[in-house]
Amino acid sequence: MEPITASRTAFLVVHLQNDIADEAGKFGGFFIDEIRRNDTLGKAAALLGAARSAGAHVVYTRVGFAPDYRDLVPNSPLLGMVAQFGALVNGTWQTEIVPQVAPVEGEVVLTHTRVGGFHGSPLNEILRAKGVDTVVVLGVATNASVEDTARGAANRGFRTIIASDASSAAHEGAHRATLETFGLLGETATNEQLVAALVG
Repeated sequence: MEPITASRTAFLVVHLQNDIADEAGKFGGFFIDEIRRNDTLGKAAALLGAARSAGAHVVYTRVGFAPDYRDLVPNSPLLGMVAQFGALVNGTWQTEIVPQVAPVEGEVVLTHTRVGGFHGSPLNEILRAKGVDTVVVLGVATNASVEDTARGAANRGFRTIIASDASSAAHEGAHRATLETFGLLGETATNEQLVAALVG
């Protein structure tokens, strides 16, 4: 793959928060088997470590709502389940980033209320202010929030890469389907490919 200039690249960590990526989370049961089988958190942690060492930016997006869900628009089955499950309440363990991939001091953690990180949030402005022109998207679930965020980035003109090793979905087929179709909009790459492509 073409080189990735670290100083102009942001690694977007999508929804690796307790309610989604921990077995005790309200949505954890949907995703934990694949997270464990793929070692998604371990691979994400390794990739983020390499990104930081190379001088890339790391930005976290997490989904969260007010305790009374007044900011929730349940217009899709996925979002409709949030209030039904009592999930993703801001200021609680549910929306904290899982410890294995926790942000380091100074990294942005952006909370939003839609499936993807760009809609109704300042993510685009944050990336532009950092001089970013390339984004690497990783997290859970590949076929939902990762894909939506990656499409949002591509639509805004960023070079967009989905980190295939450091992402997973409820089942491998859904993960693979996104990787197979995203090539029309951007790129997909393994950890090994991404680390090899990073340049100062």
